[in-house]
Amino acid sequence: MNASRDVIDIAIIGSGFAGLCMGIQLKEAGFTDFFIAEQADTLGGTWRDNHYPGCACDVQSHVYSFSFAPNPDWSRQFAQQAEIRAYLERCAERFALAPYLHFGMGLVRAVFDEPQQRWQLSFRNGRQVSARVLVSGMGGLSRPALPDIPGLDSFKGARFHSQQWDHDYSLKGKRVAVIGTGASAIQFVPQIAPQVAHLDLFQRTPPWIMPKPDRAISPFERWLFRHVPVTQRVVRSAFYWALEGRVVGFAQHPRLMKLVQKIALRHLYKHVARPSLRQTLTPDYTIGCKRVLISNDYYPALSRSNVAVVTEGVQRIEADGVITDDGIKHPVDCLIFGTGFQATDPLPRDCIIGRGGVDLMDTWRDGAHAFKGTTVPGYPNLFLIVGPNTGLGHNSMILMIEAQVTYILDALKQMQQQRIASVDVKPTVESAYNQRLQDRLTRTIWNTGGCQSWYLDPRTGKNTTLWPGSTWRFRQVTRQFSLKDYVATLQPAPVLLSPATPQTTPEGSLS
Repeated sequence: MNASRDVIDIAIIGSGFAGLCMGIQLKEAGFTDFFIAEQADTLGGTWRDNHYPGCACDVQSHVYSFSFAPNPDWSRQFAQQAEIRAYLERCAERFALAPYLHFGMGLVRAVFDEPQQRWQLSFRNGRQVSARVLVSGMGGLSRPALPDIPGLDSFKGARFHSQQWDHDYSLKGKRVAVIGTGASAIQFVPQIAPQVAHLDLFQRTPPWIMPKPDRAISPFERWLFRHVPVTQRVVRSAFYWALEGRVVGFAQHPRLMKLVQKIALRHLYKHVARPSLRQTLTPDYTIGCKRVLISNDYYPALSRSNVAVVTEGVQRIEADGVITDDGIKHPVDCLIFGTGFQATDPLPRDCIIGRGGVDLMDTWRDGAHAFKGTTVPGYPNLFLIVGPNTGLGHNSMILMIEAQVTYILDALKQMQQQRIASVDVKPTVESAYNQRLQDRLTRTIWNTGGCQSWYLDPRTGKNTTLWPGSTWRFRQVTRQFSLKDYVATLQPAPVLLSPATPQTTPEGSLS
């Protein structure tokens, strides 16, 4: 590559499930002028970045994988981080994506050039790229959320977010404070509790926890999946429909969640003997309002003699401890944040600039929104995978990713066939879509369950993260790209060259 601005047709940002799926499907459809830009040195997205102890998927392995690339060798019903990351690496190898993967390329800024109808991209390594199409596969759970606690910078011990786990720091014999009780903490707390001298878990709101139906997958089952593939398709289908049925309680008839809540209560009472601790761990909202977690070892870990659940608010942090609102000082050697991610602000400011120099974060000042979770007015040829309102509370996100990739691929095919330079979703179409979507969300458990969650935008109270329906319905919605929903700009008519006129290739084009 030379120092001039490189030229590419399609730029994909991110090499997790979303970016790899887009790249694989582009290649399978015959598109070859694309690249996948990854900020890190290896692929994997969230399954590379999150490597804390106990990190695992909370959806069955057979549905948490590409439909076109089943893995017969999953070792457990719920795969752990290393196994999922290895699966993604095998997919990249199987579909020969190596020439399209460019590592060490963190996106700094993407600006839409209106005269050229192209995205001008700047990367941290100095690369400048001009792309006709920009596909974001950066995901909604990629930017850690850290609490703004007075005195945090004065703390002299070790501290890190669960996504940036420091494996070189030994927790053995240490006094550890864990702030947050989200999905990550549920997994790592049971792993570190036996090692530490003492663990204070600072809980603002207790989560509902269901039993985790995990088990090892036997060698015979794996042999069967490999040699009789239809058996794995049957298992995947069974898991899919079992999970899909849960949408009825979440999105259609929230009152049914009271029945599910009884199962969670039995799980709590089975594993926590002390009445005072039971009361501390019992949520005061309907199950499903926040993310429902699954674990068999979290409650036993909190029942250990060296673990304390602290419900008083954190007032400030000092050099060697945490001070709670009741004035008590909790001595601490290491602070670990299990405080999740910036789900309602998934992208930093000044990252994506659309028509008229408008920052996407300004377009989303009242909450993130997109047409079919994929396109935003004023940002031509920008396609978001795992965009606003595509998250799930009941099934595998891979299903949503594949549906969005199908939609984007259809858009690219139509643009190619009809010589369209850019497409920009009509504001009226996008607005009407999101109004219908928000109307449906008001009747779901996420909006009626009586809690505040990261599903809701703190500025407006709108649910900007979740899809209020089934995955098969989302597949219907995204199965076809309709040009009538977009303003299309045609490519300039080709200039007919005389035989004496030399034809040149744009300098710096990507090979």
